[in-house]
Amino acid sequence: MQTDRAGPLLYFDNAATTFPKPPAVTEAVLHAMREAGGNPGRGGHPLAARAGELVYSARETAAALFHAEPEHVVFTANCTHAVNLAVQGVLRRGDHIIISSMEHNAAARPAAALAAAGLIRYSVAEVTPDAAGTLRNFRRLIRPETRAVLCTLVSNVSGQILPYREIAQLCKAHGLIFLADGAQACGVLPVTMDDGMQVLCMPGHKGLYGPMGTGTLITDGTVKLRPLMQGGTGSQSASLMQPETLPEALEPGTVNVPGIAGLKAGMEWVMQRGIDGIAAHEQALCSQILEGLQEIRGCTVYRSPGAEYAPVISFRLAGESPAGTAARLAQLGICVRSGLHCAPLAHRTLGTMPEGTVRIAPGMMNTPAQAEMLVRAAANIRKEK
Repeated sequence: MQTDRAGPLLYFDNAATTFPKPPAVTEAVLHAMREAGGNPGRGGHPLAARAGELVYSARETAAALFHAEPEHVVFTANCTHAVNLAVQGVLRRGDHIIISSMEHNAAARPAAALAAAGLIRYSVAEVTPDAAGTLRNFRRLIRPETRAVLCTLVSNVSGQILPYREIAQLCKAHGLIFLADGAQACGVLPVTMDDGMQVLCMPGHKGLYGPMGTGTLITDGTVKLRPLMQGGTGSQSASLMQPETLPEALEPGTVNVPGIAGLKAGMEWVMQRGIDGIAAHEQALCSQILEGLQEIRGCTVYRSPGAEYAPVISFRLAGESPAGTAARLAQLGICVRSGLHCAPLAHRTLGTMPEGTVRIAPGMMNTPAQAEMLVRAAANIRKEK
């Protein structure tokens, strides 16, 4: 529990970024700044070597966690950066891509921008509570010019888990590239490259408990991604052409060594606790919160029978805007997020436009006692209406 001048704060906005971070993450960032302050790959002196070793060790950690090769791990500024690298790196003029109706703007906007420029076309596959129905909706949109499918593994609004393994099989059967947005899944669900995606994008600061300003793109090595940027890589410096091999091809300029150090520590923390253990803890909190919300008259929870959900909850209280509910919870020291959550497609799918919902996202640092306080606060707000 964190405090400020207003007293204790209960943080339930872990879908935006996990907080607080494990102490080891902070320590790793500080250690990198103090002891590995050189520029990796830009010199043979000890400080540059230490930084290079740290970055490579972080690649090995990510590779072990997600069943990949270290050279196929690319560090990015965030998940949005990784998704843009994937979308704009794969698609060519005349291509068609299918996205889901639950996409975050990190995925929807790059596709829409390329379409607006007349370079590609895209279709939106409706996500239903029924996994088989969702899969049919993806299948029926496949065209001869379809090159890729881009979809989130878990909705950042409702927490619904998409049938991503089945989508991967569909892509394989039709020779399509599967670009996966793992923002709400990685670190919470047992997602690995074995699930069949060619490119997996993720933030470092959410389920992996790393610092903000970090992200990762992981490939299976079968897809060549066109760089969005060119610049110094510390390798092949005599050539004016960007190296084609990963990870240098997609990492021009100096990488965020302190952030990557913190991300490595966060991934190690996740691995020590185990994905199953993390999921069990967060799902137990969700079950407790859901049970409490369902007892509040006039409370609508946006979950459907038959669908599978990760530990994210969206709800609304009758007679009050989501922004109003979130503001009143904030006055009580409870941190949640309201609005459209940068995912208007998902809110259109849920029927919650234009105001959106209130989102609760528990994390590993939350406790059952805090969950009880959250539910009690929501109930009291409703009683006051």
